[in-house]
Amino acid sequence: MKRQTIIPISLVASVSTLLTGCSIIEGIFKAGVWTGIIVVVLVVALIVWLIAKITGGRNK
Repeated sequence: MKRQTIIPISLVASVSTLLTGCSIIEGIFKAGVWTGIIVVVLVVALIVWLIAKITGGRNK
C-alpha cells in the first residue's frame, strides 16, 4: 500500500473507535449518573477480584 492510502484508513479506524467509546459513555449517562457509578464500581471490583484470584489472593 502507498503511504497516501494508509493515512486515511488509519484515521477512519481511530475515529470509529473513539465514537464507539463515546456512545457507551452516553448510554451510561442516559441511564443515570448513579447507575453509571454503580456499574463502574462493580466492574472495578470484578477486575480486582479476578486479579486477586489469578495472583493467589492473600498469602498466609
